Amino acid sequence: MKVLVTGAAGFIGSHLCEKILNRGDHVVGLDNFHDFYSPRIKRRNLRRPLAHPHFELIEGDVRDAPCLDAVLAESPFDMIAHLAALAGVRPSLNDPLGFADVNIRGAGVVLEAARKHHVKKFIYASSSSIYGNNIKVPFAETDPVDHPISPYAATKKAAELLCHTYHHLYGIDVNCLRYFTVYGPRQRPDLAIHKFARLMEAGKPIPVFGDGSMARDFTYINDIIQGTVAAMDRCAGYHIYNLGESQPYRLDHLIGELEKALGKKALVKRLPVPPGDVKQTYADISKARSELGYDPKIDLPEGLARFVAWLRKQT
Repeated sequence: MKVLVTGAAGFIGSHLCEKILNRGDHVVGLDNFHDFYSPRIKRRNLRRPLAHPHFELIEGDVRDAPCLDAVLAESPFDMIAHLAALAGVRPSLNDPLGFADVNIRGAGVVLEAARKHHVKKFIYASSSSIYGNNIKVPFAETDPVDHPISPYAATKKAAELLCHTYHHLYGIDVNCLRYFTVYGPRQRPDLAIHKFARLMEAGKPIPVFGDGSMARDFTYINDIIQGTVAAMDRCAGYHIYNLGESQPYRLDHLIGELEKALGKKALVKRLPVPPGDVKQTYADISKARSELGYDPKIDLPEGLARFVAWLRKQT
């Protein structure tokens, strides 16, 4: 199978490229190496794919239609895995128009390129933030998601709607994957587990928003990649799938587990909860289990131990 992976140099994208290259797929990775965090880190993420004979890297932007046309015109592609996005609830509050441009218009450009070049299968990386502060838990794919509470969440919902439109009009098969708080080796440095671990290693205070009661369904990267590849292999029609562990942890519990993994106590600096942060995420993964064979295996204590081992090799 020949696959275009957008956002290939990112945390999830680089792991996905490695996985499908190792099983024999041909992969073209597209990334613009945005400086939201260090492009040097992103280039290091691609160290293994770049050494693989079936990988090609294109440095370009998903909003650049001529670039997409040039890539897809070279030879037929079987699938696009669209992972490229501006990410993060809090950053989206400071740049809502930028997030809309990349995450909505960018998705539209990639979908239009798929239509134009007859790519009939499309994976879209969505987000659990779509559920907002829904009271019913666990979150199911059939729950209403009409009340996002951040620009980031709104852009992800809008792109899901674009995906459905292209499926309806042009017969493109689409699986939208709602990822739940992904962590593990190569996690973005601004995200909680990575940020907390680095600060704790340095003996510095960690910024904790609220009283520690916010809860997240932390999902290890290997499990996310297993579910994503399963969705690629079973891409038919239009479907939305939750990919999480279905085991939420409170923030104070996470900190306790991270203390165990690091062997260090956390110095906590309490801060107000910022607008846009959801109170909890909790995935109902029964649909992904039954239709994709999704089977998350790595719980938070084991995942944190693996992450800490990786982090200490980086320093």
